[in-house]
Amino acid sequence: MAKAFASQGDMTEKTITFDEVGRDLWAFTAEGDPNSGVIIGDDSVMVVEAQATPRLAQKVIEKVRSVTDKPISHLVLTHYHAVRVLGASAYGADQIIMSNAARAMVEERGQEDWDSEFQRFPRLFEGHESIPGLTYPTTTFSDSMTVYLGKRRVDICQIGRAHTAGDAVIHVPDENVMFTGDIVEDHSACYCGDGYFADWGDTLDRIKSYDVDAIAPGRGAALVGKQAVDRAIESTRDFVDSTYAPAARIAARGGSLKDAWEAVRTTCDPKFSDYAIYEHCLPFNVSRAYDEARGIAHPRIWTDTRDLDMWAALQG
Repeated sequence: MAKAFASQGDMTEKTITFDEVGRDLWAFTAEGDPNSGVIIGDDSVMVVEAQATPRLAQKVIEKVRSVTDKPISHLVLTHYHAVRVLGASAYGADQIIMSNAARAMVEERGQEDWDSEFQRFPRLFEGHESIPGLTYPTTTFSDSMTVYLGKRRVDICQIGRAHTAGDAVIHVPDENVMFTGDIVEDHSACYCGDGYFADWGDTLDRIKSYDVDAIAPGRGAALVGKQAVDRAIESTRDFVDSTYAPAARIAARGGSLKDAWEAVRTTCDPKFSDYAIYEHCLPFNVSRAYDEARGIAHPRIWTDTRDLDMWAALQG
């Protein structure tokens, strides 16, 4: 019998931090668990990323209430993954915003992703009985849209595929701060199981071109200052490239998925084994890298059954 996923045994409560990354801009972080962002406008608040359940969302709301009593009017979801979106009902936001591509992925694979992630991450789904169902946006956009929170301008853009096909970033021009979702991570493994390795580096270049002063990443600590921003962008790039290249070499010579797993471990373990959720992400990352290298352009849908079959194959 295959051993459990690394994440299934991770039941340790994480320490929450709440850091100001610009004037009235906050990063909610939790030691490698999914981050959220808070943007305080003149009259209301925008939250970025909902968390996995309404119970976890309440932890974000508590932090919001520690700095403002303004109502939460907008919730932006950078992509469709269950751990990011299923807590949305807790906020009572009038507008829930996603890219058109992200909404399409909720339709195509949202339930399968929920079932899959629920199996992988039991701790993150504590209180799952309060989830009312799949989260759908009230508002979508194709390339970009702008929201004004009073006089504060917030630009929400799709600048390229990376973590998923529907990734959005949120830029606040008056403080030159960006919320990147899982396109950028800090000392945390990138989850690439639904990603686009060939596109990810170009998308990072577009983020870099903004020359922002701070980033609230998808996982890991808040990045304040250009040096921290550049370091995290380049470490993310290194992680993605270091995962894909060994898997592609194995695929090119007709090797197996397990061969690719071993090759990626040889390259990545020395550099990234201390990263948060590294062991959890690795099998999914190798599987997607191996698929992409063999010409499977779009990520196959993960299901709770496919997860287990893949994991058993790697343990065999």
